[in-house]
Amino acid sequence: MGPEEIIAAYRMERHREGGWFREVHRSPRSLGRIPGYPGGRTAFSAIYFLLTRGDFSAFHRLRSEEAWIHLAGDPLELVLMGREVRRVRLGPATEGGDPVAVVSSGELQAARSCGEYTLAACIVAPGFDFEDFSMPSREELLREYPDRRELVLAFTR
Repeated sequence: MGPEEIIAAYRMERHREGGWFREVHRSPRSLGRIPGYPGGRTAFSAIYFLLTRGDFSAFHRLRSEEAWIHLAGDPLELVLMGREVRRVRLGPATEGGDPVAVVSSGELQAARSCGEYTLAACIVAPGFDFEDFSMPSREELLREYPDRRELVLAFTR
């Protein structure tokens, strides 16, 4: 199955950060109001997330923790940027990767497929809400990280 068939089979939509997604679970369990969050949140949410060759998930931050789980296709490069830059290869151990990576809350993250496509599951806890999502502009990131120009240009639009 190729990327077009995956998009159709899983009824995926474009994501504002890049790539394709579909929410597949939102916990019915409410955690109520949590300190640091602007309102009540569910326990967790899960999506399928697909990146194809030439596309990328632009640098963004979530207020919650996020676990990426490689499901199919080529390995994924997950780029985490803060005081240091960390590159995590997500995929089968036979291809030099680890199938799971966790992004800490508030950590700047971006991703791209290392081949034709990568299908992953992303689990966010507390559950994802667009109020908890921020995607700094290219200009903001260049001001904050002037020494990382190439990386910022590669993962922003």
